[in-house]
Amino acid sequence: MHIKALLDNFALNKNTQKELFSHPDPLQIASIYKNPTIALICALFAYGNAKNIVNFLQKLDFSLLKSSEKIIIRESKNLKYRFQNSQDIAQIFITLKRLQNEDSIENIFTKAYKKEQNITEAISNFIDTIYKINPYRSYGYEFFFSKKFQKPKSTLKRYNMYLRWMVRKDEIDLGLFKNIDKKDLLIPLDTHTHKISLKLKLIKRKIYDFQSVLELTRNLQKLDPKDPIKYDFALYRIGQNKEILWSLN
Repeated sequence: MHIKALLDNFALNKNTQKELFSHPDPLQIASIYKNPTIALICALFAYGNAKNIVNFLQKLDFSLLKSSEKIIIRESKNLKYRFQNSQDIAQIFITLKRLQNEDSIENIFTKAYKKEQNITEAISNFIDTIYKINPYRSYGYEFFFSKKFQKPKSTLKRYNMYLRWMVRKDEIDLGLFKNIDKKDLLIPLDTHTHKISLKLKLIKRKIYDFQSVLELTRNLQKLDPKDPIKYDFALYRIGQNKEILWSLN
């Protein structure tokens, strides 16, 4: 089977509510609220074991985004997730609460994106904006939001996943952002997707980094120039589940 036909078939079968809820996934929580700020929290906490991610997200009280900073600090006392302690989590909520009062997340991403239709610039601008809002710094806080960059080396997986959720609109993705073209999205490359893409000969680069993101995105654009990232969830699930692929010949 030709690679495009194979991936189109996988995308058709995997980009469904049934598949989304078949295994733990942070998008399950984001899809309940359909709110850009809550979805961002879900995406940026999406590192580690998927079941643990969802269990943690289910504990969060997202209404704190509308509470005073004093209440946020008080109510976050017993929360922690991997690299983020309770103080980090409180400050994450405080930062995003302040951000809501200044500008919309969509607008912050879109302003930088529109200059050159460049998603990387949009992500960089958002991270720069975040660090201007709150002087708090810690390892957990900076891991959550990612560090500033000029030329990315990491895959920026969590941000690219967030933008997929926000920009694309189908049975699983939310489509809340209206001013970014889905053709310009970058693949949210994780280790599962990287391995299956090597196996499918969608990429040659064996190093898991931003150059692999660009290579895979370019090759997916050849398969569907208007919506290359529609293949992401299917590739992720195939890699995650170690599904046996039939012959491509």
